[in-house]
Amino acid sequence: MKRVGSFLADWWRVATPYFRSEEWPLALLLLVGAVGLTFGAVGAEVLFNDWNRRFYDALQNKDEATFWVEIKTFCWIAALFIAIYVSRAIVSPYLRLRWRRWLTRRYLAHWFDDRGYYRIELERKIDNADQRIAEDLRQLGEYTMILFLGFLQAVATLFSFIFILWTLSGPLSLAPIGIDITIPGYMALAAIAYAVVGSLLANLVGRRLINLNFMKQRYEANFRFGLVRVRENAEGIALYRGEQREAHELNARFADVFANGWRVLFTEAQLIFYQYSYNQLAIIFPFLVTAPRFFAGAITLGVMMQTASAFGQVQTALSFFVTNYTNLAELRAVLDRLIGLQKAAAAKPADSIAVGPETGRSDVGIAGLDLALPTGQKLLQGLDLSLPKGSSVLITGSSGSGKSTLFRALAGIWPFGRGAVKVPAGARVLFLPQKPYIPIATLRDAVKYPDEKSAASDAEIVAALQAAQLGHLAGRLDEEAHWTNILSGGEQQRLAIARALVFKPDWLFLDEATASLDEANEAAVYGVLKERLPGTAMVSIGHRPSLRQWHDRRLDLKRAPGEVGTLVPATT
Repeated sequence: MKRVGSFLADWWRVATPYFRSEEWPLALLLLVGAVGLTFGAVGAEVLFNDWNRRFYDALQNKDEATFWVEIKTFCWIAALFIAIYVSRAIVSPYLRLRWRRWLTRRYLAHWFDDRGYYRIELERKIDNADQRIAEDLRQLGEYTMILFLGFLQAVATLFSFIFILWTLSGPLSLAPIGIDITIPGYMALAAIAYAVVGSLLANLVGRRLINLNFMKQRYEANFRFGLVRVRENAEGIALYRGEQREAHELNARFADVFANGWRVLFTEAQLIFYQYSYNQLAIIFPFLVTAPRFFAGAITLGVMMQTASAFGQVQTALSFFVTNYTNLAELRAVLDRLIGLQKAAAAKPADSIAVGPETGRSDVGIAGLDLALPTGQKLLQGLDLSLPKGSSVLITGSSGSGKSTLFRALAGIWPFGRGAVKVPAGARVLFLPQKPYIPIATLRDAVKYPDEKSAASDAEIVAALQAAQLGHLAGRLDEEAHWTNILSGGEQQRLAIARALVFKPDWLFLDEATASLDEANEAAVYGVLKERLPGTAMVSIGHRPSLRQWHDRRLDLKRAPGEVGTLVPATT
């Protein structure tokens, strides 16, 4: 019972906010429509059940006139069934589609909020966040509507047919076996007992599916992610002749898919064997029980058929848990994965680095900055630094001393540490990493990224491309492409330089942003930055001694904990 309560609480927390959102009027209207059509389907089943009695009585009595009347009646009932089920095929899926759109927007906002997506990838506490947003949100609406409407239909069917079955089955006397007891409405009681026992047995057979379906989603996503990685890194793999290694890794990942798939298949086969055995026995059971009364002349063929139909409806309603166990197991796994994503996106380290604007400042100020790795290992302690506008600082240090981590902390994306980074209010700040991100967009938008409101003209963009030695791309501004796959590493870095020239930041931070360029091209790029952005403060991270000529000061980070290093003239 506790597990059922937990399941319902999780479902309520994840699924119901949509119906309290700004879309609630249409959402509730569609939900009411879906529920109304579900009840309409039950009403049509009641009409069909009563038609069964009249139709088979007409056959038994060889009443041709009544037979043709009932055929016409059947046509009307069939038309009603068709109208209801076609309407359900539109209303319920449309509700699920709108629901998924709202959930996707909400989860994306939560995922991006405060860079939760970045922390998730750093900490690796959950797997495949993209798959949870793309697949699990779709399945949440799908399984919820199937189970919710199915449950309502089961309840409505039960209340509609239990009285019919109670009335039709009549009393059962146990006198023939020496017991002076008469059981009223015995068929209704038999249907209840049959379904209760069946539900308990279904839980014993199928409860393993909950965890198996959870792992199924994980293994499938891992395999798909591996395939995407091969596609995105095709050139590197080809250069290293790494095909055999990658194939081995993908086959290993698919081995998990296969092994878990076999366990799911075997468990589902057991459940299906039980479900079909249960359902097949339910077909013949009412005929076995009513046969003595029929052959004794106590009931007509029509009553026998109506009783069998009513028993089937009651048994189906009471067997909702049995027939939907797989869907319930899938929904439980989906809820676990979505709640896991919510918690991971919301989780924040106990310590944090305060990065934000400060009115009246004229410099980027770093005070008492401590940095650590996600494991908790200390990386950098007690850094104090002032970066006035127009200054230029080169940050150096051995590998592992925390240079790139400092770059991320200054950008406000590194969550592990303490201290403060204050930026003048309204300042334009741009960070250029070693591997620039280039969206799949037109070249014009790729250069303007991420400034969606940029008013830069095509002439300015072309001038920036030419200054960054990408003049050969000037005629492709309107071309939309996957530029990361088209441009070389050096061209991508130079496109980022063109982006800086267009953005015109007050503070520009570069983390090995020219590492793919030779020294001549690097010198040309820095020369352009100095010439065209004379008032911009420039902070570079790099190893090459040739970078020193472009900076006034140098900060050499020490690898030993507690040793930060001091600012010295760049040429020292």
